[in-house]
Amino acid sequence: MHDVLKGSLVALVTPMSSTGQIDYDALTEIIEQHAQAGTAALVVAGTTGESATISAQEQARLIQYVVERCHGRMPVVAGMGANSTHEAVELALTARDAGAVSGLSVVPYYVRPNQDGMRRHFETVALETDFPQILYNIPARVGADMHDTTVVALAQDPRIVGIKDATSDMARAARLFEQLPSRFGCYSGDDATTLAYMMLGGHGTISVAANVAPRAMAQLCALALNGQAKSARQLNAKLLPLYEALSIDTNPIPVKHMMAQLGWTSDGIRLPLVPLAEDKRARVDAILAQLAKWCNDVAEAAARTKSDA
Repeated sequence: MHDVLKGSLVALVTPMSSTGQIDYDALTEIIEQHAQAGTAALVVAGTTGESATISAQEQARLIQYVVERCHGRMPVVAGMGANSTHEAVELALTARDAGAVSGLSVVPYYVRPNQDGMRRHFETVALETDFPQILYNIPARVGADMHDTTVVALAQDPRIVGIKDATSDMARAARLFEQLPSRFGCYSGDDATTLAYMMLGGHGTISVAANVAPRAMAQLCALALNGQAKSARQLNAKLLPLYEALSIDTNPIPVKHMMAQLGWTSDGIRLPLVPLAEDKRARVDAILAQLAKWCNDVAEAAARTKSDA
């Protein structure tokens, strides 16, 4: 049986050079940061990793590279979502063969399948690959919402092991938790609602913020899992400006800008995504400076960047 992953799972960025080539040296350093920070798992080649703009060959190499550099210290979850069931099967097989422990499988985008189509899509991927998959429901991006009854039905398949819930609907999450088996992992797909989601019963988060503040996000999840509500609220309050900064433009534009400012990556990003606009940089940089006053992750990086200048 697939163990439920718990804690802060980072939605890992794919570092790129200024010409848009994947920067594997920077990626190695980022993996080491997460290993030391207590990140529970690395989620590779998802939305934050610019999966829509990397080729199938690049995705296969990226997943295998991360698995190899982890040396078993952290499990790797691989993006395997597609709007074609056939392509999703191929991506799942690639992730499985590369050594990922499970795949992140988004509701097929653009085609807007109905509930029966969604159910059959995920069931087909599970049947043809025998590879654990975490469902991903993000209606705002894909144009279709996976209903609770569909999630509950799919959760009966032992190869479907969890869900990343980016609906931000806490009442809905609470209802869903009561209907899902205990072996089924539930993860917030929205940093701003991570604490509320976990206090209601979620197992963790697949976090964009963890790219910038991995230790803080790992600590937040640990506090929530241990029921330390007051301490978790206090830490979450400090992280609220970071959540705001990450939503100032389309993901992963803001997070890549912040990581470049901290010296962890260059500012490379692939079209149709573009670097953060000048009129938004001042606000994001101010939040980053504020965060550095108390967040060790950011403070240490900022100090290194300043000394290298």
